[in-house]
Amino acid sequence: MSDLKSKFLQVYSVLKSELLNDPAFEFSDEATNWVDRMLDYNVPGGKLNRGLSVIDSYRLLKGEELGEEEFFLASALGWCIEWLQAYFLVLDDIMDNSHTRRGHPCWFRVPKVGLIAANDGVLLRNHISRILKKHFKGKPYYVDLLDLFNEVEFQTASGQMIDLITTLEGEKDLSKYTLSLHRRIVQYKTAYYSFYLPVGCALLMAGENLDNHIDVKNILVDMGIYFQVQDDYLDCFGDPETIGKIGTDIEDFKCSWLVVKALELSNEEQKKVLYENYGKPDPANVAKVKALYKELDLQGVFAEYESKSYEKLVSSIEARPNKAVQAVLKSFLAKIYKRQK
Repeated sequence: MSDLKSKFLQVYSVLKSELLNDPAFEFSDEATNWVDRMLDYNVPGGKLNRGLSVIDSYRLLKGEELGEEEFFLASALGWCIEWLQAYFLVLDDIMDNSHTRRGHPCWFRVPKVGLIAANDGVLLRNHISRILKKHFKGKPYYVDLLDLFNEVEFQTASGQMIDLITTLEGEKDLSKYTLSLHRRIVQYKTAYYSFYLPVGCALLMAGENLDNHIDVKNILVDMGIYFQVQDDYLDCFGDPETIGKIGTDIEDFKCSWLVVKALELSNEEQKKVLYENYGKPDPANVAKVKALYKELDLQGVFAEYESKSYEKLVSSIEARPNKAVQAVLKSFLAKIYKRQK
């Protein structure tokens, strides 16, 4: 895996160098240094799971090791997804007024950056189009790739909007929080770009028509929802040392799966505790919500949800006639089942 990651990072260096020498813009030294530093700070710092998944998926679809050019192209598409992620996160952190990202200050909090970060987000999005144009313009699936990225970006931005307007300051209302709202937010904000996009890229590279794989998209979206429910669970019950952050969903009034289930299972007295304490930053309020989650045995409720979701996903995958597509979906599921971080 570390060998794959280092080869993947080499492709990042090539793409970055191309972008810093893009003939459509006359770069000054100052501009080159800014973009260089901005890219290194925001693009390659995460786990890179989305990007690496394109390579894994394409290899499984082909059923053999990739040649040098194929590896480069699959990596370039993987990096386009990492660029998309960086674009979302840079702007997301400004909107949420966040302080840290991946253990470092958010980009807009770096001295002298500030709200220039908003334009950097726009640049990051435009870099994707530059990479696709340079490396895929002659390919028969070029237009489909552009279409896929545009579609997924629209879905993700729309999901972010639902999330933001649900937690508007002064309009916080727990009675709005339902499983269907949670599913809508997660499906659009996370599942399309994190799960469907990598596989969609690999399918297009393999010469497949995405219209023939709607069922695959639906399975991946369900997987993305299952992944987010795990995330919501770990935010409260995970070990901060293992997951790398201290969860703040309760303080942030998030439409988390846990609070939705708690609202479903609570009696009137317990609901009162939720309404009085959820979304308050005071540790005493947070402790009361967590105590209620334990009282309602949300750990047990989650364990049951996890095993049922897993069974349902496995049977949906095994119903697919295409063995290579099955292998791609199984590999995705194996990476997330019972994860601790």
